[in-house]
Amino acid sequence: MTREASSRAAVIIFGAAVRPDGGPSPALRDRVLAALRHGEGLSPQPLYLPTGARGRFGPEESAVMAAILSEAGVPATRIVQETSGTDTLSSVLACVRLLRGIGHAGPVLAASSPYHLPRCVALLRLAGLPARPVRTCGMPASRRWTKRWYWRLREVPALPYDVALMLWYRLTGRA
Repeated sequence: MTREASSRAAVIIFGAAVRPDGGPSPALRDRVLAALRHGEGLSPQPLYLPTGARGRFGPEESAVMAAILSEAGVPATRIVQETSGTDTLSSVLACVRLLRGIGHAGPVLAASSPYHLPRCVALLRLAGLPARPVRTCGMPASRRWTKRWYWRLREVPALPYDVALMLWYRLTGRA
């Protein structure tokens, strides 16, 4: 990896659902478009890490996001898919291994939905990466208020749970 390539920003795009037809859910599309809006204004242009394994439907979340990035004109050389992450914590751990493996030394940005972003950034920082958030346009997780609150309230136990696990992984040398 060249010096410029290792010092460029890495934008980690956290996965979301893929629709039954294999297309992106609105949340997944919003995360990718936010990453693109922010990333394409950087110099040098960033490396994109879409993360997410195969969920209930269609191909891997990372593959759907990579296709959106490619359609927007991002060259394949700047897209590195992380296909093993099945949840936020496993995605963070896999991305940390991937970035360390390629000798990445630049800034790390996290792109996700507003309700999910604090957990993503906290876990990346606890894993040793100086991550910063990339904000989405703030599109709600659902049009129904009950679903919106479900996603927000889900983070209440998820954040301390994942933080505790990440700290355990750090203490035992697994992160």
